[in-house]
Amino acid sequence: YLEPTPAPCSDPAERLACSNVMSRLTSTFRLTLGACQASPAPPVGSALGQRGLNLMNFCKEFNDRTAAYAPGTPMQVEVRSYADRTFDFDVSTPLSSYFLKKAAGVEKGTSKPGIEWVGSISVKEIYEIAKVKMTDRKLQERSNLRTMCKSLAAQCRSIGLKVYDPRELVGADAGGERSV
Repeated sequence: YLEPTPAPCSDPAERLACSNVMSRLTSTFRLTLGACQASPAPPVGSALGQRGLNLMNFCKEFNDRTAAYAPGTPMQVEVRSYADRTFDFDVSTPLSSYFLKKAAGVEKGTSKPGIEWVGSISVKEIYEIAKVKMTDRKLQERSNLRTMCKSLAAQCRSIGLKVYDPRELVGADAGGERSV
């Protein structure tokens, strides 16, 4: 009884080291696409078509991978193409600014950060956004949840969002006494 062995260099991280088995990397590029909305039309068609990559395979796989997100959510995609016209790609979580503006209910940020405020967001919402962002593999390696929350709070200021603690609002409504 023999167990099947995995194909050599099946992991994208090992692929570069196995250039004798697999084709060599020819280009890496990034795209921003709406979740579940990849189609052979531009920008996907022009980016993949000029490299001779299979558009329909990319569109089908991208739409399958982003099915958990609301359609139209802007997703960051890093595509690596190889000399034998194969490709692989990583889908990152949406940009932090997208989540922050959506949670605050604003269309765009301020033109005068720190002076003009366009909305507000609670600490709890920042924590929830940080948990979603920490599911991104690249961010897990570089930071922890506390650091991510601090980074998001700093980004709120540059967008023009005030950060508030909802517990303080409850305490202020009770005549200065904090309710638990």
